[in-house]
Amino acid sequence: MKFLIDESVEKPIVDWLRDQKYDVMYVAESSSGITDEEVIKIANSESRILITNDKDFGELIFRQGRIAQGILLIRAVNEESSNKLRLVKEVLKKVKNKLRGNFIIVNEAGIRIRKIYQNN
Repeated sequence: MKFLIDESVEKPIVDWLRDQKYDVMYVAESSSGITDEEVIKIANSESRILITNDKDFGELIFRQGRIAQGILLIRAVNEESSNKLRLVKEVLKKVKNKLRGNFIIVNEAGIRIRKIYQNN
């Protein structure tokens, strides 16, 4: 599974995913400062699941109809990177097979999954 990690996500999450042998591209390392539109383009062109803390991607996907491979939005109340990493691990343990084609929101209360419909 390939991930594109938005620059809003902390480096310990990137490091852990790499340690788990996932193919990870980190925007902060390769393309810092690019727009959300550009982030989606990269994710789509390389078939990567986007992991972000930025809720603006929901607007792009559902209101503006942008297409995405899949998005994991971390909406943690506790902003510590160790808590966010715990939430990412929980998603990968429980719904890893649902990452592609869905907009997944995770927080301390649980995991919500919403299908991303593609306009053809």
